Amino acid sequence: MCRVLVRLAFAALIGELLAGCATPNVGAIPSAPFRALLQPTSPPTATAMLDSSPADVPPGFISFCLRFPDQCAVQANTPSTIALTDTNWQTIKSVNDSVNESIWPMDDEKHYGRAEYWTIPTDGYGDCEDYALTKRKALFDAGFPLAVLRVAIVIASDGQRHSVLTVATDKGDFVLDNLRNDVVGWGDAGYRWIERQDSKDAIRWVSINTTPAVANMPVPPRLTQVAATAAATQTDAISSAGQMQRQ
Repeated sequence: MCRVLVRLAFAALIGELLAGCATPNVGAIPSAPFRALLQPTSPPTATAMLDSSPADVPPGFISFCLRFPDQCAVQANTPSTIALTDTNWQTIKSVNDSVNESIWPMDDEKHYGRAEYWTIPTDGYGDCEDYALTKRKALFDAGFPLAVLRVAIVIASDGQRHSVLTVATDKGDFVLDNLRNDVVGWGDAGYRWIERQDSKDAIRWVSINTTPAVANMPVPPRLTQVAATAAATQTDAISSAGQMQRQ
């Protein structure tokens, strides 16, 4: 029984890393007159992300695909990248900015009464996955193939799980994020990259091979704190079990 309780306590602590979104700092987002200063007028250059082995599909995404099948059907022979023309770059920036403006952050527990609920919101509230999925639909409606629009899961600097939309172009992969209005290359986003949708099958996910510089990022403080707390909890539980046996 004690070992079961230890496992449950440890799982509960680690579970904090597997749900929710990084908290947006709304006050840090520049007002509209200054946003144009954040972005180059012509398309920049980034690097391409390297997808790796198959990864677990987030349960929230499976539920999303059951409710929005048209958003999860990549046709065969669809290009996995799109040309980053001036027009496409302006569309990407416009969608990122407009969706960030139109949705107010609210976590799923407060919004829907459940831990994870991926959707395209219609009431003006949503969390990080909802921002990403709304941007994905907007770009798809603008003519971007679904295969180049891939939701990704990352770990933010505070140790929280977070979701963003990546756009795969012939000039690298770019990040549309609800935590910032400037669109940057994935290597400049400051995240530890975990997994994202497979370009060949929208319902499947793959892990991400990061560059050495990103892969060797220091472990975020929150991860260290959670691990330390879990270890302390396990030690306390084992100690308590020993005392119970002696009694």
